[in-house]
Amino acid sequence: MTGASTVAERKARATETALMPLAELADRGLVVPVLGGDRVPHTNLDLAASAPPLVAVAQHVAEITPWYSSVHRGTGYASELATELVEGSRAAVARHVGAREEDVVVFTRNTTDALNLLASAVPGDVVVLDLEHHANLLPWRSRRVVVAQPSIEGTLLALEAELARCPAALLAVTGASNVTGELLPIARLAELAHAHGARIAVDAAQLLPHRRISLAESGADYLAFSGHKAYAPYGAGALVGRADWLGAAAPYLAGGGAVADVSLDAVSWRTGPERHEAGTPNVLGAAAIAAALAEFERLGEPAREAHESALAARLGAGIDGLAGVRRIRAFDDAPEALGIVTLELERGSVGLLAAALSAEHGVSVRAGRFCAHPLFDRVASRSNGLRASVGLGTGEAEIDRFLAALEQLVAEGPRATYRRTPEGWKPVSDDRPRPALLHRAS
Repeated sequence: MTGASTVAERKARATETALMPLAELADRGLVVPVLGGDRVPHTNLDLAASAPPLVAVAQHVAEITPWYSSVHRGTGYASELATELVEGSRAAVARHVGAREEDVVVFTRNTTDALNLLASAVPGDVVVLDLEHHANLLPWRSRRVVVAQPSIEGTLLALEAELARCPAALLAVTGASNVTGELLPIARLAELAHAHGARIAVDAAQLLPHRRISLAESGADYLAFSGHKAYAPYGAGALVGRADWLGAAAPYLAGGGAVADVSLDAVSWRTGPERHEAGTPNVLGAAAIAAALAEFERLGEPAREAHESALAARLGAGIDGLAGVRRIRAFDDAPEALGIVTLELERGSVGLLAAALSAEHGVSVRAGRFCAHPLFDRVASRSNGLRASVGLGTGEAEIDRFLAALEQLVAEGPRATYRRTPEGWKPVSDDRPRPALLHRAS
């Protein structure tokens, strides 16, 4: 099967109106150099790792940057506005994720930071699945791991057996796998945890940029997410959830902002989110998250879900039609998945494939085990996989460019010569120029 024929077949199956990006990202119109001196449109299918800001978010940050100032204790006009930005963003996060009135929103650096904060406050054992991202596997001090079964139903039974066997304080699960995109039934998991006296925390790093989740409606007790995966890459994330554990825990960081009073002999710590937000808060990061969530709401959940489902179907069908390629899944009964597809090759290196996709075609993907080593090692037959992920700025043109390049490389191999280095596969002769902006940081 030739590349030309399959691309033609895909185009023939397309609707008359091409599926366009749903929203503009800051990398819109970006062209990148490829080997040989050409420049091509950048095809960014590495959004599950980190996403450029939405244009609306970047514009908002640019508008508020002149007003950046100290918060909470500053008396200047700009300080008052900066304080209002942080607290307004906190309220926006709470509203978007359906926080209960008694819940708190603590701004963190990212999901990993948020889950480490929660780990410092959990008063007992934590049950996790082996499919978790390392951010939801490594922080827990007293961890009991349940191996996910081939089906979601079997996995629920395995979790129930473990929770019934020995009490746990918390069940910590991902909302969507960062390897396969498969969604877990959060409401059912919450009901299961609560039936056995445990709370539930959701790693929503992948879920929140694609689906809206409500703490109140799902029954989840805690939610952690990152701005950089939600089109707000300005160094902030959040932990949202019940206040009592966080209020009883020692402050996550010791320093200014977390204290009410200090003497040489004693410290009186604040309550509420400020208890765990020592130091100057990331005003721009918090505001960027709020702006991204507002844009999600403006676009609407039905439109976001329909857009991604169509892209995921196109991407999955193209990959499933390629010889020598296998798509990785964790469950045989997952009813739904995000636009994240991980594949492995029957022969050859996915690291070399990813390098050639970038150097020869301007396509960005991710190769490796995606910070989910236990899951990957269990479900894959090769040592590494290649992940392609879509988002709000993806259209069918990006999917088709990737599929055509993937098909050519699998069938014919790279055109250039590559060498393996400690940083991964690199072209032996790389004539791609670097932009001048790099020199400003050197």
